[in-house]
Amino acid sequence: MNITITGSLGNISKPLTKKLVDAGHTVKVISSNENNRAAIESLGATAEIGSVEDVKFLVQAFSGADVIYTMTPNNFAAENPREYMNNVGRSYAEAIVKSNVHKVVNLSSIGADLADGTGPIKGLHDVEQILNKLEDINIIHLRAAYFYTNFYNDIPLIKNLGFTGSNFSAETLMVMVHPQDIATEIANQMEQGFEGKNFRYVYSDLQVAQAVATTLGTAVGKPDLNWVQFTDEKALDGMLQAGLPAPMAENYVEMGNAMGNGLLSKDFNLHKPEAGITKISDFAVEFAKRF
Repeated sequence: MNITITGSLGNISKPLTKKLVDAGHTVKVISSNENNRAAIESLGATAEIGSVEDVKFLVQAFSGADVIYTMTPNNFAAENPREYMNNVGRSYAEAIVKSNVHKVVNLSSIGADLADGTGPIKGLHDVEQILNKLEDINIIHLRAAYFYTNFYNDIPLIKNLGFTGSNFSAETLMVMVHPQDIATEIANQMEQGFEGKNFRYVYSDLQVAQAVATTLGTAVGKPDLNWVQFTDEKALDGMLQAGLPAPMAENYVEMGNAMGNGLLSKDFNLHKPEAGITKISDFAVEFAKRF
């Protein structure tokens, strides 16, 4: 198949590109950074350098594809992150129609069934709605759980203060996923085919937050690592001090609340699929290498 994927050399798109090329597919990879061209080509793919907000560029990159993979990147500089995500979604939609693509695997998120109360995921809800309005296009939205790789952001906290945490309690059941398991699911969907418009959740493990802290802590020689619940104010201050723009930091506080009160996982629990193969204990080995 001819396949175009977005996401450059990210945690999902890089292993996905490898899988697809190894399976004999012809792959184009979209990146906004010219410096990534050589690395993309070294994987056996063609680099398409441009912006996912540039419809003309997307039409050229999508043309001839049997299936495409879309993801909506974060833009930490955006004053209105939700509107930015909507702009990307509209660009994708217009380019899909103009390039005559008929199959789309779209990366979404757990919680994307909800229009409000989920922080940055609200924008992914909107993108799902935008794409679902397209006629005669087959779309599968893969609603991914919380990425294991987000825990890398906690390394300074663990090193400097000796604990980890967020604005939800240690007893919160976390639905998590390894990006490589997402890449596997994307490749599977592309190769087995899909019809109509649907969604599927993608996750690798379910553990309460304290169990996650214990597993990661044990891997780095801190078996007594505690998960501490912060107030919303403390969580916000910490993110602002780390350099996160206020609109994005406020979004993440809201997402933390949605995780803590079970809002994010409510629909997931109704449509829970088979788990991916990479457990938090497997990721802990990777975490220790980064620590």
